[in-house]
Amino acid sequence: MPAVSSANENQSVRTRFKSLNLKNNYEVVFSARKGLKPQVFYDFASAIKMPEKTLARIINLSARTISNYKEQDKFLEPLYSEHLLKLVALFEKGEEIFGNVDEFNYWLKKPFWNSTETPLNWMITPGGVDLLVEELDKLAQGYPV
Repeated sequence: MPAVSSANENQSVRTRFKSLNLKNNYEVVFSARKGLKPQVFYDFASAIKMPEKTLARIINLSARTISNYKEQDKFLEPLYSEHLLKLVALFEKGEEIFGNVDEFNYWLKKPFWNSTETPLNWMITPGGVDLLVEELDKLAQGYPV
């Protein structure tokens, strides 16, 4: 798996993670099966301005487990790699639609219409991430979400 660009913090998520091939679900699954280096997790947490513990909880791991993977120079398992890659793709799309990560993070914390659920609540499963991508596509086409 190619290393993520370690360029400056002001770059977009898409630019920082362009070495990850996220063009379609086939590429995501293909890359996930190889596993990701834990550094991708840390770079992504930094890029989206999310505490590492929060991001770890979203992909159903502990921050300590990810740290162990890093210390042991092991790749993340395919399940966690796929979830992380889908989150990267989600944030790329969110940043594109909202203009920046801060605005997208704001949207993620706002409750859905007629609900107390927030988009952030849906991110704990890969299927939930897929549903959020669909919601962003609708939003980009002018539908209220």
